[in-house]
Amino acid sequence: MSSSKDVAQLKSKFEKELGEGPWDETWESIAKLSPELFDASVNLIAVPRKKRHLSPKIQQLMSIAVDASSTHLFLPGIQQHIKAALAEGASAAEIIEVIELTGTLGIHACNIGVPLLVEVMKEEGIYDSHPTAAKPYDPEREKLKAEFTKNRGYWHTFWEDFLALDPEFFKAYLDFSSVPWLKDVDGSGKGGGVLEPKVKELVYCAFDAASTHLYVPGLKLHMKNVLGYGGTPEEIMEVLEIATQLSLHTSNVAAPILAKELGM
Repeated sequence: MSSSKDVAQLKSKFEKELGEGPWDETWESIAKLSPELFDASVNLIAVPRKKRHLSPKIQQLMSIAVDASSTHLFLPGIQQHIKAALAEGASAAEIIEVIELTGTLGIHACNIGVPLLVEVMKEEGIYDSHPTAAKPYDPEREKLKAEFTKNRGYWHTFWEDFLALDPEFFKAYLDFSSVPWLKDVDGSGKGGGVLEPKVKELVYCAFDAASTHLYVPGLKLHMKNVLGYGGTPEEIMEVLEIATQLSLHTSNVAAPILAKELGM
């Protein structure tokens, strides 16, 4: 436990390393209950902020992606990082684009489920006789594949069976996931959204790497895409550092509850 003097010293370090904005009763509770954890947590957050392979604004956008992902939805973090991103110069268009990108996480139900469905179909002996599975694409499916490749900038084999089995839902997802890649933000008519492709791919990396999701095929794919758009291993590593900070949400949520029960 820390004395009020110790807490004041810890707060001073916190504000020196991370700024005044993030300090609240959550961090005060952690400082009182476990100054050791508090100190280590501040150091963990500070590493990418000191190295800055990504700008402070982009770092905050990555944190929004981790906290706003449907497998986490950590409201205090979303609020904190949106506020911080705005303070770092992010526009509303940039933040909503991160939200649009992060909202695609749910498609991994199909990315995981379709290969398993195909496996079961083969085991049950109905795959080869299926009217569209393992068959050459018809013109409509070829069109959808070409459209996906154009809109999203890549194609991967894990889309093959999905498109073969369910072109209607594939098209709906194509339209949904293409929003941040196609929308005309500046009125020029060029589309492309507001964030550069490398940053878009880093957003995918952020929520795929988060410990509440850990979607390995997507993470590897989007890492490759980042490098293909001119990104660096150091930038990807910094996204992983930011995603790791999800660990701190355990104490962010639990410490104030304990402090309240103890009357602190």
